[in-house]
Amino acid sequence: MIETGIKGKQEITVTPDVTADKAGSGLLPVFSTPAMIALIEKTAWMSIADKVAEGQGSVGTKLDVAHLAATPIGLRVWCETELREVDGRRLVFEAAVYDEKGKIGEGTHERFIIDNEKFMTKVRQKL
Repeated sequence: MIETGIKGKQEITVTPDVTADKAGSGLLPVFSTPAMIALIEKTAWMSIADKVAEGQGSVGTKLDVAHLAATPIGLRVWCETELREVDGRRLVFEAAVYDEKGKIGEGTHERFIIDNEKFMTKVRQKL
C-alpha cells in the first residue's frame, strides 16, 4: 500500500548531454530545466516503484517547478522527493533539487497509478 511520507533520492553529475544548449532549452552549457524535471520525475516514480501492484506503474501528469539557480558541468545534482498526498490513484510529491552549492530547484509533481496494459492499449489505439 502506498502511504504519504515515502521519500526518494536520485543523483546525477552534470555532463554536456544534460545542459540547456544540448536540450534546446537555451544556449548555455548549464544544467537544463528539462533535465531537472526528468530527475524529479525519476526520483518520484522510483520511490514508489516497488510499492505498486504487479502489472502497475505510474505516469507523471503535472509539474509545478521553479528552477532557482544554474549549475555548471561537473557538479553533482540530486533530487529529494516526499510523497505528500495520496488520493486514490493520484499521488502528489514535494520535490527539492540541490547541487553542491545549495538548492537549485523546488516544486510539486503529480503522478497517477496506472494498469500498464490498459494504459498501453489506449496508447496503441491512437495509431
